[in-house]
Amino acid sequence: MRFLVMMIVVMSASALRASAEVGSLISQDMFIDMLNHHNDANFPRNGFYTYDAFVAAANSFGAFGTTGDVDTQKREIAAFLDQISHETTGGWPTAPDGPYSCGYCYVQEQGNPGDYCVQNQQWPCVPGKKYFGRGPIQISHNYNYGPAGKAIKADLLNDPDLVAKDPTIPFKTGLWFLMTPQSSKPLCHDVITRQWKPSADDTAANRVRDSGCTHYMTPHVDLFKVLEKSTSQGGK
Repeated sequence: MRFLVMMIVVMSASALRASAEVGSLISQDMFIDMLNHHNDANFPRNGFYTYDAFVAAANSFGAFGTTGDVDTQKREIAAFLDQISHETTGGWPTAPDGPYSCGYCYVQEQGNPGDYCVQNQQWPCVPGKKYFGRGPIQISHNYNYGPAGKAIKADLLNDPDLVAKDPTIPFKTGLWFLMTPQSSKPLCHDVITRQWKPSADDTAANRVRDSGCTHYMTPHVDLFKVLEKSTSQGGK
């Protein structure tokens, strides 16, 4: 009997873990459907941003897409996918399905970017390395590559090109930015999941709930509707 009870406990814990994973709210078909141009042959790195890489990265940040009720979880996923689609778009005003449907076109900043090196004792630049925008969030500057790399256990300060090589790492850097406090700005994750409470200084600066402070990570209505529809139909 004791063994049976233990098995039930283990199975229940496994079921809870499975239900909490981001993959339970967004399937591969949905990912492709929402970002239907990300594998276009004329995109420089078509096929680089994969569903499996996204889910693997998302599951490494336990609170992402698992906080609050189901609508809140879907809203955070939609907000993240929408923002990084905007950051990497190869679209134009009259592009098929709109300019931001052509996201995930680029892996790194275009043109001839500089080294983005800023004097920093904690995260010093490595000679010969450039810290320009890479990945879905276009992480830039040595003072971001350093702590992001430490958080995801990748030496990005010495090898910033990893963000443009390993498909899971760029998603992790994007999620790190979402899930990590950035100087005086509210934590994006807390704003989206409505856990953030404005301080007196925030209120004085008009940083309040449902105001411009949510501009950075605002869910794309169409993406949220797709996720919302999937649950109402009992699908993934």
